[in-house]
Amino acid sequence: MKLLTIALFGCIFFANCLTADAIYEFDNSIEEKRFYSLISEIRCPKCTSGSIASSDVPVSRDLKQKVYELILAGSTDKEIKAYVTDRFGTSSDYKPAFGKVPIIYYGLDHLFF
Repeated sequence: MKLLTIALFGCIFFANCLTADAIYEFDNSIEEKRFYSLISEIRCPKCTSGSIASSDVPVSRDLKQKVYELILAGSTDKEIKAYVTDRFGTSSDYKPAFGKVPIIYYGLDHLFF
């Protein structure tokens, strides 16, 4: 029984060592700041209200990796957000573009209420 307990704790310890977060390496601090800013502004498609920065579900990990790759490829923040919006919809952005439809909704809201 003692050997089984030691083996179980050993497996748990080594499993924790193997599940380390992905390491993102950048050429400069500007790209790194852009990355962390973008992943905090992009809503997790699977979660109810968290950003992909605070989520570890597979779709968030994949999306963080894609944002990382797009930054390294030289894409602008606007292009990256357009990619995410095209793929997951406008609700994926915490700071969506203020277009014609929201203006109509806000205008009607103030007009009637």
